[in-house]
Amino acid sequence: MTRSAQLATPLLERFGVLAQARATAADALRATSPIDGAEIGRVAPVTPEQAAERIQRARAAFLAWRTVPAPRRGELVRLLGEELRAAKDDLGALVSIETGKIRSEGLGEVQEMIDICDFAVGLSRQLYGLTIASERPGHRMMESWHPLGVVGVISAFNFPVAVWSWNAALALVCGNPVVWKPSEKTPLTALAVQALFERAAARFGDAPEGLSQLLPGGREVGELLVDSPEVALVSATGSTRMGREVGPRVARRFGRVLLELGGNNAVIVAPTADLDLAVRGIVFAAAGTAGQRCTTTRRLIVHRSLADTLMQRLQAAYARLPVGDPLEDGTLVGPLVDQAAFDAMQAALRAAEAQGGQVSGGERVLAQQYPDAWYVRPAIVRMPRQTDTVRQETFAPILYVLEYEHFEDAIALQNDVPQGLSSAIFSNDVRETEAFLAADGSDCGIANVNIGTSGAEIGGAFGGDKETGGGRESGSDAWKAYMRRATNTINYSRELPLAQGVRFEV
Repeated sequence: MTRSAQLATPLLERFGVLAQARATAADALRATSPIDGAEIGRVAPVTPEQAAERIQRARAAFLAWRTVPAPRRGELVRLLGEELRAAKDDLGALVSIETGKIRSEGLGEVQEMIDICDFAVGLSRQLYGLTIASERPGHRMMESWHPLGVVGVISAFNFPVAVWSWNAALALVCGNPVVWKPSEKTPLTALAVQALFERAAARFGDAPEGLSQLLPGGREVGELLVDSPEVALVSATGSTRMGREVGPRVARRFGRVLLELGGNNAVIVAPTADLDLAVRGIVFAAAGTAGQRCTTTRRLIVHRSLADTLMQRLQAAYARLPVGDPLEDGTLVGPLVDQAAFDAMQAALRAAEAQGGQVSGGERVLAQQYPDAWYVRPAIVRMPRQTDTVRQETFAPILYVLEYEHFEDAIALQNDVPQGLSSAIFSNDVRETEAFLAADGSDCGIANVNIGTSGAEIGGAFGGDKETGGGRESGSDAWKAYMRRATNTINYSRELPLAQGVRFEV
C-alpha cells in the first residue's frame, strides 16, 4: 500500500465511509492522490435512476423543511459546525491527501466550512424583508422571503468541501435541501462531509430524510442535475467552458443558476507600494495551492520604475519556495492535480515564450521521487505585452509580468481580459486606491487594496462578473439567491383605492 493510501485509509475508517470508498464496480470513480499519483479509493457512481430518486427525496424533504422556523433550521447548521470542529484535523488531512494542498491549506478549508456555519446560524434569525411606503391610504406594503426549493451544487476539485459548505449552510437555513455532485477527482472528501452531515442530522432529531443528498458520478450525473425541473437552483463551480453549458441549460427550464467560473486575476504594483508587503502578498496569491485557485494571481502589472527591482525580489523569493510533499512541514507548494494540468502549464509557457516572454521556472521537479505525480517550480514570465496567452486562464502557477507607465494604462490592462473575479492594488497613494475601487476602476467582483487576490473571507459575497459568471456565494446578502421574494400589500381600510390614481368603479 502506498503512503497516501496508508494515510487515507484510517481517516476514511474514522468517518465510517471506508466501505463506500472501496467500490469494486468497473465504472467506479478512481480517487488518486496528487501527492504520489497512487489510488486511495474507488467510489461507485450513482445510476441515473438513483440520481433521480435522490432528487425526488430532496424535493420531499423541501416540502417539510420549508415550514420549519428558520432559527430551528439554524440549529441543524450549528450542529454541523460542531461536527466539523471535532473532525477538523481528520477532514483537513483528507483534503490535503486528495487534492495535494499543504497541511495548513487543508485545515484552512475546513475552517472556512466552520466559519460559514457560524455565519449561517446568525443569519437564520436575520432573513429580513423591507417595509415599503404605500401610496394608498390605509395600506401597508412589505416584502417577505420564502424557501426556494432543491439546491443543486456542482463543485470543483480545488476546493472540494468549502464550496459545498458555502451553498449548503445558506441553503439549509433558508429552508432548502441540497443535492451535491462533487468533482470526480475528489469523491472521498465528499463522502466524509456527507457522513458528518448525517451525524449532525441524527443529533438534530427530526430533520426530514433527504436534506443532503450526494450524487457521485461523471458528466452524465451533472447533466441530470442541471436538467431536472425539481432543482430550483444550480450552483456550479468550474471552468468557463462548463459554465457556458450549464447556464443556458438551466435557463431553458427557467431555473436559477449561480456560476463561479474562471479568474485571470491581476495585481497592480504602484510606485508608492510597500514592496515588502507586495512581495509577500504576490508570492502567496500566485504560488499558493500550486496556482490552482480561481483567485490565484496570474498577472502582475507593475510600474516601469519598479519592474526590475520587483522582478529580482520575486525571483529570489520563488527560488526559496519549498516544493514537495504537502504533508511535510515546511512545504509551501504541493503538486499539480494531474498530468493534464502539467501539460496545460507547459503549453502555456511555450506559447508565452513564442510571444516574446522571458520564462523563469515552470519545470517539473521531483520526477524521480514521484514518477506518477506532477510537481513543478512556479513560473514567472516577463511579457512584452498582454497577449492572447496572458488573457487566457491557465490553472497552474504561472505569473505573467507586465509593465505600465500611467495609472490609467494599468487599469486598462487589469480589465482587458474576459474574466472578472479578483483584483488587487499595492499602493499608498489614496487617490490611486480610491480610483482602483471606483466605478471606472477594477471591473472585478473582488477588489483589494494592499493584500493579494486570494484568501477571501466568508463574510463578503464571493464571485465575479464577465466570464466569471456573475454568481455570488457565501457572505453579505448572497443568501437572497437561495430564497424567493414575495411583495405583499395589506389593505386595512374599508376603501379600495387603486395605485397610480386609476379609477375603475362598477
